[in-house]
Amino acid sequence: MAAAHDDYDAIAPAVRRLLGDYNLDPKSITGTGLDGRLTKGDVLAAIEAGTARVLRQAQHERLGSTDAEGSASSSSSAARAEPVEARPRREERVRMTRLRQTIARRLKEAQNTAAMLTTFNDVDMTAVMAARSRYKDLFEKKHGVRLGFMSFFAKAVILALKDVPAVGAAIEGDEIVYRDYADLGIAVSSPGGLVVPVLKDADKLSFAAIEKAIGDFGRRARDGKLTAEDMKGGTSTITNGGVFGSLMSTPILNPPQSGVLGMHRIEDRPVVRDGQVVVRPMMYLALSYDHRLVDGREAVTFLVAVKEAIEDPARLLIDL
Repeated sequence: MAAAHDDYDAIAPAVRRLLGDYNLDPKSITGTGLDGRLTKGDVLAAIEAGTARVLRQAQHERLGSTDAEGSASSSSSAARAEPVEARPRREERVRMTRLRQTIARRLKEAQNTAAMLTTFNDVDMTAVMAARSRYKDLFEKKHGVRLGFMSFFAKAVILALKDVPAVGAAIEGDEIVYRDYADLGIAVSSPGGLVVPVLKDADKLSFAAIEKAIGDFGRRARDGKLTAEDMKGGTSTITNGGVFGSLMSTPILNPPQSGVLGMHRIEDRPVVRDGQVVVRPMMYLALSYDHRLVDGREAVTFLVAVKEAIEDPARLLIDL
């Protein structure tokens, strides 16, 4: 141990105050400063490690009387300080579940194989929120399920895939596989993390059928009852980070898919409409895509098609 701090007067006032606050013996702490002097970092490190020795009250008062700062009140308050106890540092090792291992492997596979790129846009949710508010009670009464935003976005993605089929295609070897159907992956939360069950033939389903299927996915995910078959395939995916409060993100592809749409939280923001600044409920959208297959023009076109369908939901009914 360095001798430079054997002399209590040689210790800097700020360090002495810290020693006094914790009632510590400076000789029990190794100094790393110039000529072995104690620093505040040395004292804090010793406190964290639990290696600093606590002074008896008589020792502390004797050392405190030599303090150049001469603060009797500091000495007396330090004498009443609780003894420093070494706080145990714990670690817990938990084996990854098979589901978590699969998720980790597939996410890394997407990064290793795809040339991922993300493009963003924002969407005014006014029209969809108005439609949902107007029809939600009748919808639930007739179909026995609540009308949510996800069915609107599923329909919008299906519509956009007709205009930009590359977003729903996949690369297999040296071939591109285009599909004339839409099997949408819908990310839902489970106790083991996000999982992506697939809504088969989503392009043939009504709003009510989509909402019922999504509700069923959510319940079975929470109960751990989703099967491997439920998550097999998929032409593209929709994930909604907004339910967790996310403002913006760059979703990762679900291989071998070439596109994933990220929804986010709805937030009132000022926007310009007809030359006037107004407040609208806005949402950021993010489309991550495989740039090997989907070029920037196609990605932007796809995202704009989704935006236009959400901002004018009548397009969903007349296939525009």
